[in-house]
Amino acid sequence: MSASKATGIHGLTGSDPAAYQRHPLHGDDRTYIESNCYSDVIIELLHACGYEPLAAFGHLVRMDFEGDQWTFFKPPPEDLESLFGVDIHEMQPYRPLPEQIAEQLAVGRTIIVELDSWYLPDTASTSYRTEHVKSSIAADAIDVDAQTLRYFHGPGLFELGGDDYRGVFRIGEFSDDVLPPYTELVRFDAGPRLEGEDLRRAAMELLRRHLQKRPRENPFDRFGQQLEQELPALLDAGLERYHAYAFATVRMAGSAFEILADHARWLTDDGAQPAVDAMREIVDGCKALSFRLARRRQFDSAPLTGALADAWTRAIDGLLEAAA
Repeated sequence: MSASKATGIHGLTGSDPAAYQRHPLHGDDRTYIESNCYSDVIIELLHACGYEPLAAFGHLVRMDFEGDQWTFFKPPPEDLESLFGVDIHEMQPYRPLPEQIAEQLAVGRTIIVELDSWYLPDTASTSYRTEHVKSSIAADAIDVDAQTLRYFHGPGLFELGGDDYRGVFRIGEFSDDVLPPYTELVRFDAGPRLEGEDLRRAAMELLRRHLQKRPRENPFDRFGQQLEQELPALLDAGLERYHAYAFATVRMAGSAFEILADHARWLTDDGAQPAVDAMREIVDGCKALSFRLARRRQFDSAPLTGALADAWTRAIDGLLEAAA
């Protein structure tokens, strides 16, 4: 059905933002309720469509320190396809995005698109109407005539309309010298959907493969060395620099290992408890380090990063034993 000729709402899950129950990975009891925009979207999109997103995070054993930041993690498309039959690939936004979104939703697909958080009301405590920040959302429902959009973003499902709808899709008086947003098509018909023990077996095999590609050197050792060098300038800089650094480092690592701990628990029940305990130490250590950085006072970071490095070794060793 052509969205340009269609009327009414086109939706994927039929979920109501006001009644939506988010996945436990985004529960209020989490140390890091949010991880990064892309992984958070995938978690809630899979959850709302009836899949178990915990199966898709074995790749987090490959988290590495990239020189000035930790890996910006996202579930590999090939993992999602082998576990759930979900295919995610880039698409061309050569037509008005609302039309493309409506057309894909009408046939049981959706689109992940990078939009400007300036117009995303769920970011009211951070960037909404205060700064222009790109962020990935997944469309769940759209009404082109009424100009409303329901979307997965961060830890839940939200809705926007009116000026936010026109702003996020650049409808009206906007400059033309802006590149089209990066968009991906999500299909749910790329293969069999595994469930139960079949899903666990496939997830375990993926974990074994990812463990073979884990960092060969302890990434927290390298992070500790970089932080010692960076710390004086970081503490002299403003809060904006601190927030950017913390997001790219301690929050990225902490949120990744919190999810990985839950993945290991889901995958093995109590069979990987030593690894889970070590990953909890990483989560707590990253949180403690972020608090020390936020105080804006000089401190010795070596004991904190050294403890993180020790916990990483025990976490990986425990996962290798559990996956053997």
